[in-house]
Amino acid sequence: MGSLATAAPLRGQASPYEQLQTFSTVMNYIRLNYVDSVTYAGLVSAAIDGMLHSLDPHSYLLSREDWERFAAWEQGRFVTVGLFLESEGGAVAVETVLPRSPADRAGVSPGDRLLTLDGEAVIGLPLQTLQGRLLGEKGSKVRLTFERGSRLEPDTFAVTLKRSTTAVGSTATARMVDRVTGYIRLQDFKFGAGQDVHRALEALRGQGSRRVILDLRSNPGGSVPAAADVASEFLPARTVVFRQRGRKADTNRDFSTDRDGAFPDPPMVVLINRGTASAAEALAACLQDHDRALILGRRSFGKALAQVSMPLPTGGVVMLTIARLVSPSGRVIQRPYQGLAYERYMSLAGEGGDPHDPTFTTDHGRSVRAGGGVMPDVLLPGGAPRPGWLTVAMDSGFDDAVADSVARTMPGGRLDDWIDRSDEWRERLVPPFLSRVRASLHAVARSDSALEATLARLLAGRVAEVKWGTDAYERFMLRNDPDVRAALSYFPNLPELLSGTK
Repeated sequence: MGSLATAAPLRGQASPYEQLQTFSTVMNYIRLNYVDSVTYAGLVSAAIDGMLHSLDPHSYLLSREDWERFAAWEQGRFVTVGLFLESEGGAVAVETVLPRSPADRAGVSPGDRLLTLDGEAVIGLPLQTLQGRLLGEKGSKVRLTFERGSRLEPDTFAVTLKRSTTAVGSTATARMVDRVTGYIRLQDFKFGAGQDVHRALEALRGQGSRRVILDLRSNPGGSVPAAADVASEFLPARTVVFRQRGRKADTNRDFSTDRDGAFPDPPMVVLINRGTASAAEALAACLQDHDRALILGRRSFGKALAQVSMPLPTGGVVMLTIARLVSPSGRVIQRPYQGLAYERYMSLAGEGGDPHDPTFTTDHGRSVRAGGGVMPDVLLPGGAPRPGWLTVAMDSGFDDAVADSVARTMPGGRLDDWIDRSDEWRERLVPPFLSRVRASLHAVARSDSALEATLARLLAGRVAEVKWGTDAYERFMLRNDPDVRAALSYFPNLPELLSGTK
């Protein structure tokens, strides 16, 4: 490999050495003559940030402090509040909220725009720095201010969240939806995800499960090998899971199953949404390409670039993209980013679907398209948006007060009876909740049938938790999840839907 000083420049272009001289000269001009005092460290950091952002939206610089915070999180010494951030239209917005996390309980929703973190304005701060500041010791608190809705007339609200979400290891939640349907929610893809899913499937099989719903909604991804391990549970040996392709030969790698899966036969439906990203959407594409599962939900995020961490002398690291992930059929899941500003790229998460996108075929001959993200086989509607007043009310405990009152006055009964009484939920829970909101917050609190259905479900879940315990809450919310209900309705026709004949 030639040195910078000896590499031959293209005709009409300065040599790499001359380019570096230009950079050094400009940096010195700024340091010596700029109206405000600046440091070499600040200038170099800004230059590296700009350089990385010019490559792709997912290469970035982490300072030593931020790197140490994320390391503490990986090791279990730090926990978080259960939300992931993104840049959207020049703002810092919530990309994903983990179920049952402090952020979820407070009513924070994807799309909410973060304004301040512990009193400090977030505009101009690197996204990774902000994500790191959400981490901390268990029980510590963070104060966040958000806005929601129209940017011309937004709802603004503040919440105080206690850090308590454990994020070490892949969390695979398993339970039965009905007598024959098992459900697994996979929160992320850290090392050990395959073992977590295997144990969950074994437990469900022992409870009578003969078919499976795998929930990858709002799963931000993680380790690519971990995703391959999960795929190995459902596919025969030597099946291609996905391929990694980069500029250097040593980055090219085919990820294949190394054994026959322990669960190759149970019919399976996979749930995805806009927050399904990276390794999670690569897994969904693999199961779709091999016709192993029907994919339901909303188009996934559209990120399938592989990064590695490269250490710096300062103690920080550069997370550098080295390859793309390609599905078994040949689809590039990564959506286009060249020529797009970072904010514009992020705002298009979950978007795509140009009719001119290349078409590929699954093992059974079904047509699937590239173009960014995974388009589900069955597109489901999104949920009703949550207004700002609802988040303030939930953070203030209004939902607990109303639900607790109803739970205390309810006669004895069975959880299964309460689970199916949607008319009773709305009648007993929604009016007193809205009355409390209007009286205490002096808000108009307009609602419609879709929002009231969401409100009734959330409040009724809290009633179930108070009266029958935490496990009852989980059962209640699962049985009344609209996407899960939709998944159940497709199992009878699954063989036809995956055969390519329908």
